[in-house]
This record gives sequence, C-alpha cells and structure tokens, in this order.
Amino acid sequence: MSASPTSPASTPATALSPAESDWLAHTYQPHAANLTARAVLIGMLIGAAMCLSNLYVFFKTGWSMGVTLTACILAFGTFQLLERLRLVRRPLGPLENNALTTVASGAGYMTGGGNMAAFGALLMVTTIRPEPLPMIAWFALIAALGVFAAIPIKRQLINHENLAFPTGTATAETIRSIHEAAAGAGRSKAAWLGWSAAFAAVFTWLRDAWHFIPGTIGLPLTLAGRALADWTLALKAEVVLLGGGALMSFRTGWSLLLGGLLTYAVLAPSLLERGIISTVSYKEIVAWALWPGAAILVASGLTSFALDYRSIARSFTGLARIFRKKSPAESPTRLAAVECPEWWFPAGFAILSPFVVALMVWLFQIPLWAGLVAIPLAVVMGFVAARVTGETDVTPTKALGPVTQLIYGVITPGNLTGNIMSANVTGGVGLHSADLLTTLKTGWLLGAKPRHQFYAQLFGVIAGALIVVPAFNLIIPDASVLGGEDWPAPSCVVWAGVSKAFSDGIAALHPSARTAILVGLALGVALALLEKFAPKKLRAYIPSASGLGIAMVIPGSNAIAMFLGSALAEWLRRKKPALAEKTVVPVASGLIAGESLMGIAIALLIVTGWLA
Repeated sequence: MSASPTSPASTPATALSPAESDWLAHTYQPHAANLTARAVLIGMLIGAAMCLSNLYVFFKTGWSMGVTLTACILAFGTFQLLERLRLVRRPLGPLENNALTTVASGAGYMTGGGNMAAFGALLMVTTIRPEPLPMIAWFALIAALGVFAAIPIKRQLINHENLAFPTGTATAETIRSIHEAAAGAGRSKAAWLGWSAAFAAVFTWLRDAWHFIPGTIGLPLTLAGRALADWTLALKAEVVLLGGGALMSFRTGWSLLLGGLLTYAVLAPSLLERGIISTVSYKEIVAWALWPGAAILVASGLTSFALDYRSIARSFTGLARIFRKKSPAESPTRLAAVECPEWWFPAGFAILSPFVVALMVWLFQIPLWAGLVAIPLAVVMGFVAARVTGETDVTPTKALGPVTQLIYGVITPGNLTGNIMSANVTGGVGLHSADLLTTLKTGWLLGAKPRHQFYAQLFGVIAGALIVVPAFNLIIPDASVLGGEDWPAPSCVVWAGVSKAFSDGIAALHPSARTAILVGLALGVALALLEKFAPKKLRAYIPSASGLGIAMVIPGSNAIAMFLGSALAEWLRRKKPALAEKTVVPVASGLIAGESLMGIAIALLIVTGWLA
C-alpha cells in the first residue's frame, strides 16, 4: 500500500497535515463522552470474560479469536438491558462504546502474542510452573510495553498514511450501525449473541456436568482395521469449534479439513505400518506430526513476512524518523492536546524495561546481557508488527516468535526457557502494539480521543493480566494434559518443538521426521509464494498454510468441526447475505463465549468439590 500525499516524505512528524486538519474540523468530537468510569468498569468485565473465552478457545484450537467486534455488540446489548432495568439513565454513546471496546480488547487479547503459547510451552519443556504473581506482572509489563510502543507510530500509520487496519475499520462501521439503528440492528445482533451464548452454555452443562450428551460421536467406519475414532476422526460435540470455524474464512476451514485428513487418514496409518509410531493415539501421532506442521507454519510465516519487505523497510524508516532531531518549524499543534505526547514512549520504556529484564533473569535464568537485547529487539518487532497488521490485518506472531527463538538459540544455546520466553517478549509487544493501533483506527474514524484510548488499553491490560494466569492454572492444573485430545494446545506444541529444535538440534529426531521438516519447509514457502503471486481467481483454491499447519497438531475431530462451522457460515453468506451479516459474527461469538465460560465454570466447580 503506497503512502498518501500526506505521508512522511511531505509531512513532518509533528506538523499538522491536511488530513489531520480535516479530522479536527469535521470528525473529532471533543465534547462527546469517551472514557467514562462505567465504560472502564463494564469494559474490564467484558474483557475479562473474553479473556477467559479466548483462553479456552486457544487451548482447544490454537487460535485467539477477535475481540473488538464482539465486544462492541456485547457492550451495546449490556447497556440496552441496563436501561430497561433502569440501572442506567444515559444510553451508551458510540465513542463511549469505542473506549469500552478498547478496554475489552486490551484484556481479551492477553492470551495472544505468544503469551499462552509461551506459558504452555514453558510448562511442557520444564514442568516448572512459576508463581502466579510474578507471571501476572510479566504479562502485564510486556503488554504495557506494547501499548507504549504504539505511541510514536500512531500518527504516521493512521493519521498520515491512512493504513487500512481492516478490523479497526470494521469495528467503526459496526459501532456506527448499531448506534444509528439502536432499535433495530444493534438489538438484533445483541439478541443473537445472547441467545446463542445461552444455548451453548446449556449444551455444555448437559455434556460436561450431567453427561447427557456425548463429547464425541464416532463414525461407523474403519481405517487400517481400527475405528475412525481411534485415529481422532470423529464428530466433536463442541459448539466452540463450530463457532471458531464460522469466524474463519472458508479457505482456512477447508484447509483444516484437508490437513486433518492427510495427517490422520494418510500419514498416521503409514507411520504405524512402518513402525515409526507404536500405538494409535493422538499424542503418539502428534509427537511426529508436529515437526512438518511447525515447519509449514514457520516457513510460510517467515516467507510472507519477507515478501512484505516494503512494509518492513517502511517500519525501519519510521523507527529512524522517531529518533531524528526535530526542526524548529515542527511546533506543537492543537492536535498535541489530543494525541499522546511522543515522550511517553521513551519514558514508558525507561520505567518498564528494567522490570521486564529483571523478571527475565529471575524467572527464566536468561543472562542479563541477553535480556537487555530483548528490549530493542521488541521495539523493532513491535513497529514491524504494527505496520504489517495495518496493511494486512494479520499480526505476524508466527514469524516474529520463531525469529526471536532462532536468535536466542544462537546467543544462549541450550537455554530452553530463555528461548521460549524471550520470544514471548517480542511477540507480546508486537501484538499489543498492533492491537492498540487497531482500536485507535476505530477511534480515528469515529472522532475519539487517542489519549483516552491509550488509558483504556492500559486498564484492559491490567484486567487481562489479573485474570489470565489464575484461569490458566485452573483449567490446566497439570502440564501433562497439554498436547492431549482434551487440550491439544497446538501453538504450545509448536513453540515447544521449535525451542527444542533450536536448542538441541534436529539430529536426534527420527530420520522420517527430519525429512518431513524439509517437506514442510518447502510446502510452507510454496504456499506463501502462491498466495502472493497466483492470480486472484486461483487463490481461493490454494490451501491456507495456517490451516494445514495447525491441522497437523490438533485432533482430526477438531479440524472436522471447524470445517463444518466455516462451511455453514460460507453457505449462509452466499445464499442469504443479509441474514449472514446480521447473524454470523454474533452467533459464532455467542457459541464461543457460552461454551468457554461454562466450561471454565464447570472446571471451577470440580476443583472446589461442588461437582464430581
């Protein structure tokens, strides 16, 4: 995406551009309510609930689901209900909803950016669980660094270059539509979300608490003399998987099905016949399949990252521009009272970085000098992640994590914990920087106050950090369950595998696994190249590298269920587009929220002895 006429070549970093003058004159709403106390409170509650939901979904599927679209609909519905109950008098305004959504997004995405992938992988490779309070501080500090890293590039990417940030733009349109048609579209979407969440919660209770519904429905077919269910090919009675599939593209959905069938119906029987695996079980199969799966994910991520070299170059140019000496002509403008001051960025890093480095040394035995390297590396990765997200809507965590793991595999050989958790720093900073900029794009389109959104994101970070560690310890009390059929945790499996490979080398692997890695690397590169250069008409028929790679480290039943969800959503979009626009995102989000929150509630009841 090329820069606009008000891009860096023509507009100084602090001079007021024509686009900014127009925004101040026609879009900015200085007197509208933004970050209110009730927006913070409800945003933290919604964000905490979505953090729990994302945590559950992440360990089931390997994905962290979008937060902002669901949060703004849920916020609108919540205030509609509170108005009916006469608990609030003033309706929720659009900019107040935007601030609330920013709080919720900061909390809900606490599972992403490598946070839970790193935490889970750490337990898998060391079986040592750090104390909760230091881990809460760890995740909060990393996320806060990401928030501060967004400050110096906000004006460049959003005000001057007008990058798309597709999710931020879609959220702005959603907020506009539900508030402009408060009696219609907003209530309808909120109702769909509420009823689907209620259905999913009841369904989950009947399945997991009362056991009236089986968790898996086997198919009356055999493969290599064994039931398909033995190969994990079955129908899963988990609506969270259907909801997750509905929020994916259909291309990702059918790629998951293809990858699942290739892994469990083709590769697994062959591995058993050749004696590479000794038993038919999910853990046995995935112990081999994770290597080609991880290779596909890493190779495609790095290739896509490299192909977007213009974004990377612009990121480094923008980074240099931040630290250049300002000219006298670049005087403060009226916008300076609205935007976050640029000095907040170095001040924030100066205050927070020593604590992050200290935790790296104390918790993960990373040498002090290696910890110090992580901070500037995280800044660079954060800037790159922000631009790539702005242009493509994909935060390149799958590329940034392995790059950091490779660097630390070289500079701190044999340090598994350091290898994993240093990548957590760069991935977390990148994700939260990109997340704040996505919501700032929403605010820019609606006329919100950027400073208020900065504060809102920090409130969300606090809520997310406080909830994510205790919730993780609740649902994953024993690290041995990670990588099993109940909690496949594919991203944790991949991070742990990559860390071991960089630390110990791949020479110890079975020769077939080494061959599979080479095939996976080649396939990942090829798929990324095809996606970039193939004619548009053919791209829909090119398998998604993410879908194929993840399918190799989740049970086949999960891949089947997510495919069914994506297929149903695609059918609805093609046959009844108006109904799909009104229902797909709310219903899918409701299914995810209902099952995940009820699943965590059941786990809590079991731990406390209220449920056998």
